[in-house]
Amino acid sequence: MRSFRALRQVVAAMLLASPTAAVGLTQLSTDPYTNTTSFHRTEVEPDSFSFGSTLVAAFQVGRFPDGGASNIGWATSTNDGTSWANGFLPGVTVFDGGSYSRVSDPSVSYDAQHDVWLIASLALLQSGSAIDGAAVLVNRSTNGGLAWQNPVNVAVASGGQDFDKDWIVCDNTPTSPFYGTCYVQYDDFGNSNQLHMARSTDGGLNWVEAVVPAATVIGGQPLVQPNGTVVLVIDDGFEGSVESFLSTDGGGTYTGPFEIAPIQSHPVAGSLRSDPLPSAELDGLGRVYVVWQDCGFRR
Repeated sequence: MRSFRALRQVVAAMLLASPTAAVGLTQLSTDPYTNTTSFHRTEVEPDSFSFGSTLVAAFQVGRFPDGGASNIGWATSTNDGTSWANGFLPGVTVFDGGSYSRVSDPSVSYDAQHDVWLIASLALLQSGSAIDGAAVLVNRSTNGGLAWQNPVNVAVASGGQDFDKDWIVCDNTPTSPFYGTCYVQYDDFGNSNQLHMARSTDGGLNWVEAVVPAATVIGGQPLVQPNGTVVLVIDDGFEGSVESFLSTDGGGTYTGPFEIAPIQSHPVAGSLRSDPLPSAELDGLGRVYVVWQDCGFRR
């Protein structure tokens, strides 16, 4: 996330367990960077995705105090988490062969139709004290998540745009009319957090922006139901309600917003950031489940 979003400091590790005995934590990665501008020995905000026996995790490495990180790390297991390979995305930041100052907001998906793993991220450029969301990127892996290509542009900011908070998902239902289509959501903080959606039908090589309603949003997570309907769960731009947008034409156009529920939030003491951004998933039947922090049930 950017500096104005919640910083959830977590360790990029997974707990492996057997039916008979608990097994200790397995460290998946270590921050190798040494630039003096960010905090090191830090790997934060992980996301993970599994398909078959393969698990891929992505996370920020070398977090800056005011947003972004030195790079995005990855860790991949091809045997249900028994052993792991790890590394860092190439061609993104200046610390690993790229041109961007920092990078943030990694999310992972898999495109079963094209047999491609995808990590989406938010590339940041710094000019003086200003830090802007310069591009939404996707790095691709065509060998099961064990090596990653240089990034592909999903969108490049221009004309005062300042991108934020991307998320990626792919349609992996073979009977779906849009099987093999991948979707990325992001917003434009430079223009009142306007909603953006993009789609790819060729394994993440090329991306086309969708037609979306003019809406102020933040913190979305797109999902794909078995019939190909895209359900975007997201907060409105004032974080006053959780809402959804829908696409039934393979991500070409979207309708909404449709309110899911109002949000009752309360600032945390000490001015700690704790925004009520939603987390959403669906089951095999396409039913959507959404959670977010809320004061509505407080006694």
